[in-house]
Amino acid sequence: MADAIVERVRHSRPGEIPRRLCDVAVELLPVTGASVSLRSDGVPVRLTETDARAAQLAEIQATLGDGPCQCAGSSGVAVLASDLTSGRDARRWPVFAQEARELGVCAVYALPLGSGRICVGTLDLYRDTVGELTPGELGTAVCVARIVTVSLTDLSRTARLGGLVADHDEIHQATGMIMVQLGVDADEALVRLRAHAYSHGRTVLAVAREVVGRRRRLDRG
Repeated sequence: MADAIVERVRHSRPGEIPRRLCDVAVELLPVTGASVSLRSDGVPVRLTETDARAAQLAEIQATLGDGPCQCAGSSGVAVLASDLTSGRDARRWPVFAQEARELGVCAVYALPLGSGRICVGTLDLYRDTVGELTPGELGTAVCVARIVTVSLTDLSRTARLGGLVADHDEIHQATGMIMVQLGVDADEALVRLRAHAYSHGRTVLAVAREVVGRRRRLDRG
């Protein structure tokens, strides 16, 4: 299976491989879309996706600081939310589950990228029907995730990753400014940034850029 997946991306440039692997995941698995996000200091930054809905799912979780992909990134363990419409998965992430359902997403499968305890990001798969992955399908998903991890080694030398690092830095810079403005610690400042973004229907990166550019100041309330 690994050889078959590698063959599909053999002639791609390094920066194209993560996106191509997302496409491969959709080809090989009973999923509707996929995305890859990188992670640093608990903040995910979306790298690539197959479609707009996958991008929205990633941004929702980055803004909420919650969801299957966030849990997989923090734990380094695959998180398989097979039914976001009811039951345990919907109760575990109630706000995210509601947002996902509004997008027509019923299941999300998040696989960590990295080795051992080091998690550098997640491969996130979604579909518009409920259901579990079979052991064979999960094995294929894990194989794709491992190859994505390997591809990130080459991607780290490209300008595309430099842009992602800049996005990450803007979020942390905004968090630092909010700490000073409101007299709170880093965790609370990030929570407030995310809460403000979510309550105004914005992404956390968009609001961070406004804070850094001094076009927005968060209230103490």
